[in-house]
Amino acid sequence: MSEHERTPGPADQVPAQREDSGEVIGVRRGMFGADNGGDTTGYSRLVRTVVLPGGTARPYGGWFDEVADELEGALEEQGILPESAIEKTVVDRGELTFHIAREQLPLVARTLRDDPALRFELCTGVSGVHFPGDRGRELHAVYHLRSITHNRLIRLEVGVPDDDPHLPSLVGVYPANDWHERETYDFFGLVFDGHPALTRIMMPDDWQGFPQRKDYPLGGIPVEYKGAQIPAPDQRRSYS
Repeated sequence: MSEHERTPGPADQVPAQREDSGEVIGVRRGMFGADNGGDTTGYSRLVRTVVLPGGTARPYGGWFDEVADELEGALEEQGILPESAIEKTVVDRGELTFHIAREQLPLVARTLRDDPALRFELCTGVSGVHFPGDRGRELHAVYHLRSITHNRLIRLEVGVPDDDPHLPSLVGVYPANDWHERETYDFFGLVFDGHPALTRIMMPDDWQGFPQRKDYPLGGIPVEYKGAQIPAPDQRRSYS
């Protein structure tokens, strides 16, 4: 086996560390980071560090400071220390992201929705991300919020550990998140506490595992279609 085809071992693992440009959580080899065989993409010698953006110091620039100031002030008016709710603020690639403590997520979202100077009335959904190298925060939930009133777009991001993948549902704040949270649960295993009917939405109810996690097997899953039946309407799953 040539050097560029070898399977990465423990010596290739990079511990999480802080850098000026962000947090290094690992190394990716090849096009997709596969570590269980030869890379057939032609990019087997490609080596890249996996870096998460670090917190950004003020000033953020433009209206980003206005939103941050208003959000922090609104939280203080409710008796919440901003630093207890906002873990860090990141400006990266011209976009503003607030990293939120999971227990404060509904309060922050409701504040962003209702405060007249913020008015982020629309949440276009929640997406899941799996970073196995982000120790203690392996699973991330990312929310995209848009203010129709002020024509602004921001993100909220919440990180939870793989062994405790719970965070509050935002269906009570943004009802349209219902099916988005179900999809994120279905594919990543994030558990949205308080969701009215947190069941799988794409995969069968008895499916094992979460297909979009990076530790999910890429093949070898037996699938049987013969003999499949569609239950009668009065026997199908109910959400009431």
